[in-house]
Amino acid sequence: MEQKDFIKFLGTAGARFVMALQLRSSAGIYGVLNGKRFILDPGPGTLVRCAKARPRIDLLKLDYIFLTHVHIDHSNDINVIIDAMTEGGLTPKGTLFAPAEAVEGENKVIFNYVKNFLNKIEILKPFGEYSLDNNIKLISYPHRHTAETYGLKFITEKKVVSFIVDTEFFPELIDYYQGSDIIIINTVMIKFPEKHRVPVIKHLSVGDTKKIITAIKPEKVVLTHFGMQMVKAKPWEVAEKLAKETGLNVIAANDGSTIEL
Repeated sequence: MEQKDFIKFLGTAGARFVMALQLRSSAGIYGVLNGKRFILDPGPGTLVRCAKARPRIDLLKLDYIFLTHVHIDHSNDINVIIDAMTEGGLTPKGTLFAPAEAVEGENKVIFNYVKNFLNKIEILKPFGEYSLDNNIKLISYPHRHTAETYGLKFITEKKVVSFIVDTEFFPELIDYYQGSDIIIINTVMIKFPEKHRVPVIKHLSVGDTKKIITAIKPEKVVLTHFGMQMVKAKPWEVAEKLAKETGLNVIAANDGSTIEL
């Protein structure tokens, strides 16, 4: 499996209740791009899921960690993953990409003592462009969420892979992610609960996702990060309906599922 580029969903839980009840795993995403190994948004349980994966995920071989924002369902295991990948700091290595809010200030989630375990910390910025190893270009796009949040677009020689993470819908998202071959999109709910005002939620609904993917028309769309509404609606059935309505290849991720790139 390590010989090919792939993305493995260690968890697909979104929002607080699904995470708290562990109706789905809240671990992050593991992947390989151009031979470089990474973990994205290591939420609660990521370390355990890596250890229990088959084949086991060797964190000592990690090259990158990407943290899109500080919320606990995305960042809970960040320090233990850094510790594990560097043998407790005995072999400093790897690069962490994270918002400034995650690294400094009152909401920081990276412990000071583990910062020196890494070779480098790159601060994600609006429309930041970064050159990774093995001819990978990364662009970070600002999202509208309740914390400093960035979506990520990875550009390789073969594919453009985008992660549209937590955000409210706004039209510029379509512009940001144009040209994506594969889109992994956090689709938390079916529709906005009537008892909440839209600005309070700041997550994507199925209708929002439909607008985005219909305009971009990627080769493949993977729904993930499901809230209670989505879990009850059976995400695979939601994906099938979206596929029929849009004519696109839309699937729903499951805990432990892998997609080859």
